[in-house]
Amino acid sequence: MSEQTALQPGLTGEASATVTDAQTAIALGTGSVRVYSSAGMVALIEAAAVAALEGALPLGKTTVGTRLDVRHTAATPVGMAVRARATLQEVDGRRLVFAVEAWDAVEAIGTGTHERFIVDAERFEQRAAAKQS
Repeated sequence: MSEQTALQPGLTGEASATVTDAQTAIALGTGSVRVYSSAGMVALIEAAAVAALEGALPLGKTTVGTRLDVRHTAATPVGMAVRARATLQEVDGRRLVFAVEAWDAVEAIGTGTHERFIVDAERFEQRAAAKQS
């Protein structure tokens, strides 16, 4: 499957979770309240983008997140379900841009854009490991 035919705007992925204490702002050190952290929402958004690309990338290729521009607009308590959706909006060579949204069981909690780049998985990991040498 070629990148050009598989990676078309409109690909959509979703991810969901239930908020745990480990995902709260207080647990992650990003705030002093026991509600779903922005960091947790960002991870869920990235998981949705990865899900959108499942089966669409050539063998040996993967993507890495390079940019996030999101607004976290509502608090979500521990125990509540959350979900995120990422829709591929733009393919510019190896650069992929997604529109992203997140909700809890009551309301929208986040919106924005997320950018990922296509990389060769093995070469990317080798370059990262070389930093330890």
